[in-house]
Amino acid sequence: MRVHHRIDGAGAPLLLVNSLGTALELWEPQVVPLGFRHRLVRYDQRGHGGTPAPNGPYTIEALAGDAIELLDRLGLERVGVCGLSIGGAVAVWIAANAADRVDRLVVASAGPRFATPETWIERAAIVRAEGTEAVVDGIIERWFTPAFAAEHRDVVARFRTAFCAVSREGYAACCDALVEWDATPHLRRVLAPTLILSGSEDTVAPPGRGRELADGVGDARHVVLEDCAHLASANQPAAFADAVLVHLAGDAA
Repeated sequence: MRVHHRIDGAGAPLLLVNSLGTALELWEPQVVPLGFRHRLVRYDQRGHGGTPAPNGPYTIEALAGDAIELLDRLGLERVGVCGLSIGGAVAVWIAANAADRVDRLVVASAGPRFATPETWIERAAIVRAEGTEAVVDGIIERWFTPAFAAEHRDVVARFRTAFCAVSREGYAACCDALVEWDATPHLRRVLAPTLILSGSEDTVAPPGRGRELADGVGDARHVVLEDCAHLASANQPAAFADAVLVHLAGDAA
């Protein structure tokens, strides 16, 4: 699967894996602070942004395979990996099943599972029938705190537009991937030093679920970002970038 991607910055490579319903512009606030020290590899998952949507269902393993194929195409043998929401699930799969490819790992706005299988089955059916516009209002409410949404209407509007542009099949088939996903059996195989980031106001993946991820990984630290809903990199862009940079620096920090 040849995914659409973009490279910014210079330094040690860092793969950035998007959340469900967003394109690679998700990471725009982090391009300058992270790109100062890292070569950022951003890409669009299946059916999002500039990447086509093959017929589903998809699996987290298949989505992770797209990322590994991109790394192979770019000649990147070992990278840092940072994923948010479903991107966090993809990042965990890569770190657990291709451990030799991952230097350090960041998982944001995630838990071992997301919602219930029934939730994803229902959402996939709605989107296949009516498009992403049918679910966008509820999604946006969970992505941003009320205060952020009131103060940054332009940012929220951009994310809303990008969400509605996601293909029906791409979004629904990613929902299919989350029906079966459970990170728990993968966590013990994650060898890379790991940072788990949770938003204090995240109702999709509350801090307690992030703590479960951290407890399941041998070498993990859990940080809660205050005044932050599910889309952590957008709600708290500076704090998010700072936490990632400190973690990627390791002992040098």
